[in-house]
Amino acid sequence: MVVRYRIDGGFTDALGDLLECSATACTVRTRTADVVIHLDLVVAAKQVPPRPARRSPRAAG
Repeated sequence: MVVRYRIDGGFTDALGDLLECSATACTVRTRTADVVIHLDLVVAAKQVPPRPARRSPRAAG
């Protein structure tokens, strides 16, 4: 999923798996860390499809 939320000076996104959601916050596991986002800062959220599998390298020629 992707969650857009307010930070000082603008907005940012957290892209990853939703681990937990309570009445006040949600936790998204991104590639680098688990991000806890207070729901009053969230401006948009949606489910996105999983990342596609990596392709095999092409043979030279």
